[in-house]
Amino acid sequence: MKKITAWILVLALLIGLAPAQAESGGDESVSVERVTLPFYITTVEAEDEFTVCLLNGDGDLPWIDATDLPGLLCMLYNDCFPDPDYALDYVMDPEEHLLILTRENGYFMQVDFADDLIVFNDYDLFIHDSTDSALLEKLFAGPDVSNRKGTLFQSTVSKSCERQGDAVVLDLKEYHISLPEAEGTGFLPLQLISDFLVSPVFQQSLFYNGDALFLGDADCFGTREGGLTPLGEYYYSAAPVSRSKALAEFGYNELCLALDCLYGLKEIHGITSFSQLFWQTGLDGQLADADSAAADKALEYLINLCLDDQHSAFLSPSWMSSASYAVESTGPSTEKYNADRDMYTECREKYLGEDFDSYQEIGNTAYITFDAFTSMDWPSYYEEPVPDGEDVEPDEDTIQLIHRAHEMIYREDSPVENVVIDLSCNEGGSVPAAAFVMCWVLGDASVSMENKFTGANSNTFYRADVNLDGAFTVEDTLYDKKVFCLISPLSFSCGNLVPAAFKNTQKATLIGRTSGGGSCLVLPFSTAWGTLIQLSGNYQLSYFKNGVFYDIDRGIEPDLYLANLDSYYNREQLTAYINGLI
Repeated sequence: MKKITAWILVLALLIGLAPAQAESGGDESVSVERVTLPFYITTVEAEDEFTVCLLNGDGDLPWIDATDLPGLLCMLYNDCFPDPDYALDYVMDPEEHLLILTRENGYFMQVDFADDLIVFNDYDLFIHDSTDSALLEKLFAGPDVSNRKGTLFQSTVSKSCERQGDAVVLDLKEYHISLPEAEGTGFLPLQLISDFLVSPVFQQSLFYNGDALFLGDADCFGTREGGLTPLGEYYYSAAPVSRSKALAEFGYNELCLALDCLYGLKEIHGITSFSQLFWQTGLDGQLADADSAAADKALEYLINLCLDDQHSAFLSPSWMSSASYAVESTGPSTEKYNADRDMYTECREKYLGEDFDSYQEIGNTAYITFDAFTSMDWPSYYEEPVPDGEDVEPDEDTIQLIHRAHEMIYREDSPVENVVIDLSCNEGGSVPAAAFVMCWVLGDASVSMENKFTGANSNTFYRADVNLDGAFTVEDTLYDKKVFCLISPLSFSCGNLVPAAFKNTQKATLIGRTSGGGSCLVLPFSTAWGTLIQLSGNYQLSYFKNGVFYDIDRGIEPDLYLANLDSYYNREQLTAYINGLI
């Protein structure tokens, strides 16, 4: 990745974007109340503090002093989610109505308070983790260390390629959002910072309930129906209230902006803009209602019925909504998926029982079942490998299971000639864990991705240290085995990514029915009034062929079709079928 001279671009942008004549250092009619609040970072045990600004007496709509934004970002990058090389310089120029934040890599964010513009010369590299080995890194592989234990992945630089995205300009005027100035500084909405600078980086959102600030997601908070965590109890301890007019209007407008930029399936769904979609579906009035419960109901309807993409989900209502609020709607795609789950799991139990082993040998064929992709902290694999003789259950760690399976397949006098990777009930999970499976089969395995917001893309190849010896060699792969992969409509998200990587290779044959799709990485998200949701985000997993990135949302066709559902799990019969293939 090349570096650029940020100040040259800043000057160019200033010429085009700065106001011709600055007349004032701010609007003195804006009243500012600064409130220092407890700041809970994913848990009640991690307490800090941060100052928010309440403007014009609206106590439910927090803003950040522009000069406090660098401190917030540095705290998150350096203290909470350590990035050892992260550094941020800033210049606040009240006379020019500009804030310029510049990363240590030279990429910057410019806020123009006069024209209500936010400009990124390269959004991806401004929010980039300096330890990432690729532009759109989602494996957190770090630098290449082929001769040192402790790193599961090595990126294959000679095969990888990437393209930076376009400069991004957020024209807030188009969304009726203005950036106020007063007291010689400018102010940025907390929600805007959360959506564009926090959630895509840390997979957590910022929340405010009038008493405190929170950084977290649905796992950190829990749910009212399933049980709240201590952090969730604190968040929902504030009494439900009506939204101020300022919050209702801003919350609607900012939601339109965020979804337009960060919903990855916008084009596929034929959405021109979300404000138009809200109007077309009659949701605009409810989403701007003073009653947050009405807004939450509309948002639930939008996500579960209008989008119905299975990655997007309404998770928990705002603290402002009544405690009796309950999620009600379920989209037809989700209902079909749930029905398929019942059908496949019932058939599997018929042949394998409820507590079958994830690793099973039938004659000369090994079956490894992955119902989800999960992984621990990487160093622990080298410190605590799976003890010999222990079985790994279907819902346990993917990387441990592969390590154990690899040892069994290549043990002395092993009868295994064929390996079947069963993803028929795999509903997705961790990208690194899925990539580990891909590397096990393919050796050099690519993770292809596009940022639908910026246009950036990358096709990055990785190798995995499957045998945990600190080296990356052919012995980490199924180099001399015939490999098959069972897929079904339940093979979703990362369970869809793996067969996409196998497609059109000579190293794995897909058996079953078309997989379930799901191409965009999940983005934990929130609203300005405090609703917890998740989206099919702007990072879209792709199928790379002939130099072109194709989305995999429609699913992957099998090489060999199974017409009879019983054929998935009658493993004696399936083994005979595989051995009979020419």
